[in-house]
Amino acid sequence: MADKPHLNLIVTGHIDNGKSTTMGHFLMDLGVVDERTIAAHGAESEKTGKGDTFKYAWVMDNIKDERERGITIDLAFQKFESNKYFFTLIDAPGHRDFIKNMITGASEADAAILVLSAKEGETDTAIAAGGQAREHAFLLKTLGVGQLIVAINKMDAVDYKEDAFNAAKEKGEKLVRSVGYKLENVPFIPVSGWKGDNLVKKSENMAWYKGKTLLEAFDDFTVSEKPIGKPLRVPIQDVYTITGVGTVPVGRVETGIMKTNQKIIVMPSGALGEIKSIETHHTEMPTAEAGDNIGFNLRGIEKKDIKRGDVLGTPDAPPMVAKEFKAQIIVIHHPTAIAPGYTPVMHAHTAQVAATVTEFLQKINPATGAVEEENPKFLKVGDSAIVKIRPVRPTCIETFQDFPEMGRFALRDMGATIAAGIVKEITEEYKP
Repeated sequence: MADKPHLNLIVTGHIDNGKSTTMGHFLMDLGVVDERTIAAHGAESEKTGKGDTFKYAWVMDNIKDERERGITIDLAFQKFESNKYFFTLIDAPGHRDFIKNMITGASEADAAILVLSAKEGETDTAIAAGGQAREHAFLLKTLGVGQLIVAINKMDAVDYKEDAFNAAKEKGEKLVRSVGYKLENVPFIPVSGWKGDNLVKKSENMAWYKGKTLLEAFDDFTVSEKPIGKPLRVPIQDVYTITGVGTVPVGRVETGIMKTNQKIIVMPSGALGEIKSIETHHTEMPTAEAGDNIGFNLRGIEKKDIKRGDVLGTPDAPPMVAKEFKAQIIVIHHPTAIAPGYTPVMHAHTAQVAATVTEFLQKINPATGAVEEENPKFLKVGDSAIVKIRPVRPTCIETFQDFPEMGRFALRDMGATIAAGIVKEITEEYKP
């Protein structure tokens, strides 16, 4: 398994378009989940009065419930292989959580499936303003997920008709193009999550479709290079004090390579120290590189000098700390409109800090990037704009161009994600 290149795959789409059913059935057809498990879910689902329609969806939902209850999940559910790759499946459970996780990098996807529906009206809702398919497509693109497959689901519900597929595909193409994907790189595949058509096996019900199955299409993904050549950046998730060991921060290496005995700097505090030891899953290792989740022991750094949201780097190329920065944001949820002076909470990598959107510089066409209006007075759902943001305290953040992993953020308020954005330029830097 491990000798194949690894990709994180995220499944997105509007709530009723059948993404859980599609992936549950896909995993069963692949033999990752056995039919007994599925049948048991079916029986359980019937008991709840939902009929057995939910039996496949339950595979994904059980993972979600187990996650919520803190139970260890049977990891097999989330891992599968194609001929070429080894995949970890990131299910997008709660819509809002998914957005937050996507942005804070808790689940960095290399590729995505967007599930739409062939049923009359369902795709319209999903791609309309406020529809989740639309929001997910924008986010995937903004957050740098470059590879996308669109599955047009529920073909069984439209008698496998080609014109029903084409109608949904046309709407999907418009959406995909409007957020900035190139259509020639995005396959559209007619599937039935319920019946299993074109998931793993070629469907006999759609002779008109000459393309690949979902599984075959996965092999057309490509693996991007790990950013190990860049300067070291490790956002801190937690800091533990372990008796007899000392201060042990935990985090994920986003870029670069960390080695034992290396000199490091913690920003924003500017505290200097060195790496005493590194471990992952209780195994000691001499080096860690981009993509590794690690715990490490520091020499010369006190607990008060390092906290969640700080970023560790090397003194010769320290992490940037911004007092103010320029960003491109897209407003994805707000009951009315936002005006300059608005202060939501910014989530960037592991940092959470209140931040004021001080100035609206330009309103941008999200698809073309063309300027639509200078200094707009307010922004509403669907608007994209270049703005200035001032966190209430200096915060580690980088430009998206130099460090995509460190240059994206979400603005949250009232329990919802209001906007997602990327850092264009740091306009005022903080030096400790």
